[in-house]
Amino acid sequence: MRPVCVLGNGQLGRMLRQAGEPLGIAVYPVELDAEPKSVPFGQSVITAEIERWPETALTRELARHPGFVNRDIFPRLADRLTQKQLLDQLRLATAPWAPLAGAAQWPEVFVSFGNLAIVKRRVGGYDGRGQWRLHPGEEATLPQECYGSCIVEQGIAFDGEVSLVGARSADGAQVFYPLTHNFHQEGILRASVIFPSPDSGLQQQAENMLGAILHELDYVGVMAMECFIGGDRLLINELAPRVHNSGHWTQNGASISQFELHLRAILALPLPVPVVSAPAAMVNIIGSDVNIDWLADSLVHLHWYEKEVRAGRKVGHLNLTHPDSVTLSRSLQWLATLLPAEYQHGIDWARQKLAG
Repeated sequence: MRPVCVLGNGQLGRMLRQAGEPLGIAVYPVELDAEPKSVPFGQSVITAEIERWPETALTRELARHPGFVNRDIFPRLADRLTQKQLLDQLRLATAPWAPLAGAAQWPEVFVSFGNLAIVKRRVGGYDGRGQWRLHPGEEATLPQECYGSCIVEQGIAFDGEVSLVGARSADGAQVFYPLTHNFHQEGILRASVIFPSPDSGLQQQAENMLGAILHELDYVGVMAMECFIGGDRLLINELAPRVHNSGHWTQNGASISQFELHLRAILALPLPVPVVSAPAAMVNIIGSDVNIDWLADSLVHLHWYEKEVRAGRKVGHLNLTHPDSVTLSRSLQWLATLLPAEYQHGIDWARQKLAG
């Protein structure tokens, strides 16, 4: 099989490499500033673990490579302006939004959107960075540089957050995982829970939405779609044209992980629907050192990224799955005793979700 070069060598590239090994697929995550001569991209399929990258000798070389899958889609979805325009074009529901051109817009913004506006940088910004929550009278706190480089959205009172991870092959076949329920704290994903039999109405709605996006873009590979739940309706928050943090549970909770599914799609390998037969949970390890005592519970699967531990940095995750939700919840309760206090809210949320 053809080798795969991954633009970016963070944890997503690492896990793509791990997923390729059992299949005999050579996967090479590469630094963005690597010397082109050192990267075996000649006969490779090119993918990326990030939506945007600086111009370097390597990225200039890869921009001309015919095997760069989704090359022209990445910049379109990396910019929140053009991403929102795509969703509007497809008539897919999102929070009301507008480009933020200047401070003179604020009276109109608050008349249209109410008392809470969310400002987001068009490019860059993740895990809560590059975002501001503003009420009337707080406009002056927004950095002047945001005007012309941000969008503004209506703050949504939502019932929950979910994501859908799906994949499309070059022949148009599409497959999806069950909806993932997510808990964010300060903009960072803390925990996820999935059920093998999700709410059928929301699942079908999400698949129709993401399916329309994949088809319109002629996209090949895995994509994630984050949504707010409002009653029986979904509003699309953001798209990620790559494997995604909220799909990490698939490594131990599905017959085919999102990482293997992505490799299958971009290499034109068979793309069956992954089997999910039991509830699963994922806990992100953020700014905490590894603790081997986590492994004392037979349900806990540790995925450690071997990155320098820093405050607010994702350095690993823990996956748990079991056919019995009560047993799974007990393991999460035990795990909480081995984690710092800031993890408690996410684990409590996950246990409440499992309890129904």
